[in-house]
Amino acid sequence: MQDVVEKVYEQVVARNRGEVEFHQAVHEVLESLDPVIAKHPHYAEGALLERIVEPERQIMFRVPWVDDAGQVHVNRGFRIEFNSALGPYKGGLRFHPSVNAGIIKFLGFEQIFKNALTAQGIGGGKGGSDFDPHGRSDAEVMRFCQSFMTELQRHIGPSTDVPAGDIGVGGREIGYMFGQYKRIRNSYDAGVLTGKGLAWGGSLVRTEATGYGAVLFAQSMLATKGDSLEGKKVIVSGAGNVAIYAIEKAQQLGATPITFSDSSGYVVDEAGVDLELLKQVKEVERGRVADYVERRPGARLVTGGSVWDVPGDVALPCATQNELDGDAAATLLRGGCGVVSEGANMPSTPEAVEAFQKAGILFGPGKAANAGGVATSALEMEQNAGRTRWDFATAEAKLTGIMADIHDSCVAAAEEYGRPGDYVLGANAAGFTRVADVMIAHGIV
Repeated sequence: MQDVVEKVYEQVVARNRGEVEFHQAVHEVLESLDPVIAKHPHYAEGALLERIVEPERQIMFRVPWVDDAGQVHVNRGFRIEFNSALGPYKGGLRFHPSVNAGIIKFLGFEQIFKNALTAQGIGGGKGGSDFDPHGRSDAEVMRFCQSFMTELQRHIGPSTDVPAGDIGVGGREIGYMFGQYKRIRNSYDAGVLTGKGLAWGGSLVRTEATGYGAVLFAQSMLATKGDSLEGKKVIVSGAGNVAIYAIEKAQQLGATPITFSDSSGYVVDEAGVDLELLKQVKEVERGRVADYVERRPGARLVTGGSVWDVPGDVALPCATQNELDGDAAATLLRGGCGVVSEGANMPSTPEAVEAFQKAGILFGPGKAANAGGVATSALEMEQNAGRTRWDFATAEAKLTGIMADIHDSCVAAAEEYGRPGDYVLGANAAGFTRVADVMIAHGIV
């Protein structure tokens, strides 16, 4: 790194002790900015870098709630409103035991540049809680969501901050939170949350968008080599919305996804994933991947090792951060993998990214490849503002166009700064310059 960039990073580590995921995310972006600062030194002036790595607002609050047995629990809630240069803060809410301030800060920081790449006029933010909805009844989840929103509603609004879902937060949780928001505020602000049900302001394709987008980005990368997903064997991690709809879109484009996973292990289905069965198990029954294997002849559950041990042509990490390390990357490369498109946020460790880039394979970083979800959230906001609803084909066509534009922006930026084909540099440089230019225009705020 240049001295000015290195100094900013050292300050981030010193001021945010122990927040290793946040340090990792900041380092990855700042490291990419050397050629940008060299070509445009004004980006290092006015403490622009120092401002962009510091959240505009950090909110932490307690969330008391009562379980079905009458026992009181207390969780922590978070909302990091990171950067509003391009528009209202936008980013999901994650309910998972691993959630802490550092995790939310890393996700919010990534969201700044991801949202900038969509060109949809949205800033970066993120939130969540260390509450675990798994195994809780609908009534318990409702009571938690109502308590969570009782505090969060003070800080959000259609023109201020628009949360969405993330890990542990789907349509059920969004519904409970919206109902509480509406009750407290006495206002039907449909645009205050995205990922809503179709009957009350939701958008078609929003459920599918992140998974679809990761696959569309992979298809665009392959197209630069005159290739496509047709006939490719695809390795997918995760079994939530992102993974399920990445599998769906990959199948639509002629590929054969053969894996998915959850915390209990991973499934290998060499005949190709039975998508309808997977949706039944995970979306309807809220079951485990083992339930799929019990009903699918030929599929096997592996409880040791890693899903990345399975050979394939394309890898779609769609589970969580840092799930794919350097050893897993080496295994994937030995197994013939030539494309990685990140469906999750920062699922590849720095060592894995280095291995992929050194091998010269096509690597789509999450802030570009998984931007389809937030892009479609912005489309949902647009529909809410106009009190309109698009059909599936219209919404999907818009998503497809946005993902193509993101890909092309990354390619153009990588070429401009002397690293053609480097999608990491391209995504960071394109996202950063869009935000930085507006921050400069707005003055020191």
